[in-house]
Amino acid sequence: MNSPLGIEAQLAAEGLVLQIDGSKPLSAEAVAAVTAVCDRAEDRADQAPLIVQVSGAPTEPWTEELTVSLVSKWERALRRLERLPRPTIAIAEGDCGGIALDALLATDYRIATGSVRLTVSVDNGATWPGMAVYRLANHGVFAAAIRRAVLFGTPIEAADALSMHLVDEVTEDVADSLTRTAERTGAVQGSELAIRRQLMLDATTTGFEEALGVHLAACDRTLRRAASAAAA
Repeated sequence: MNSPLGIEAQLAAEGLVLQIDGSKPLSAEAVAAVTAVCDRAEDRADQAPLIVQVSGAPTEPWTEELTVSLVSKWERALRRLERLPRPTIAIAEGDCGGIALDALLATDYRIATGSVRLTVSVDNGATWPGMAVYRLANHGVFAAAIRRAVLFGTPIEAADALSMHLVDEVTEDVADSLTRTAERTGAVQGSELAIRRQLMLDATTTGFEEALGVHLAACDRTLRRAASAAAA
C-alpha cells in the first residue's frame, strides 16, 4: 500500500504504524509485529494515534501450516491492540481478508478507499471461523451482506461496508481523512479512552445491573478528575 504523506510519515518514523498484508497466511512474524507495535504504543506518554494499514486477501490454500496455538496467540495480540490506551486508525485498500480483516475490525476508526472489499476467507470449501466472524456479528447490524460474507465468503463492497458501519468513511484522499481523524481522536486521554472503549465492547454481553456498577465507577473517576483539575 502506498503511504500517504504528512502525519502518517511522521508516525511511521516514530514506530506507530503497523502494516498487515492479508495475502500472507497467519504467521509468528505477524503476531510479533502486532506485539511489538503495542509495546511501543504502551511505552509512549503522548496521545498520537496508532495507524494500521491493511490490504490483501489470502488465496487457497492458506491454512496448511496453521495451528490452534498460533491462532490463539494472534487473537490475543489483536485483543491487546483493541485495548490500547490510544486511538487506533485503520487505512484499508483493495481486497481485505484473512489477517488484514482481523486487524481492521480491531481498530477504533476505519478509513477505506473505494476499492475496498472485505472478505471472510474461504479454505477447503468453508469460510474461516475466526474472531472476525464474532466482530462482524457484534456490530449490531446483522445485515444480509454479513450473512453472505460469513456463510459463503461473498465480499462486502465499500458502499455496503460503509452503510453497515464496518468502515467509518470511504475516501480517495486518505491523507486528508487521516489528518482530520487524528485531530478528532485526540480529545480523550490514555486510560480514559481504553475504559470507554471497553464499556462499549462489553455492552452487548453484560446485563444492566452488572454494567451499572462499572459505568458508575467510570463516572465517579471522571468527576474526581474534573474536581481535581478545577482545584488546581
